[in-house]
Amino acid sequence: MPRRRHRYQLVYVGWKQNDIRDYGCLLHLDIKNGKIWIQYDAPEDGIAYELLKLGVPHENIVLGFQPARVRSDTEFAVG
Repeated sequence: MPRRRHRYQLVYVGWKQNDIRDYGCLLHLDIKNGKIWIQYDAPEDGIAYELLKLGVPHENIVLGFQPARVRSDTEFAVG
């Protein structure tokens, strides 16, 4: 049975003009120790507040894209 790593990414892929490949990450989430770690969040509004609206508590969301020393200054979990 394959090992589950609980890593999730939303990417875009396609072609631009002149046959130039277009690929990039919009969102990268990991689930570690029961917390949602936001590793990358490109949308302007941010996924953290969408998760709050869906009922995920602040203490279960970690802004992994922030340095650990800064996380304690946010309303979210430090890790």
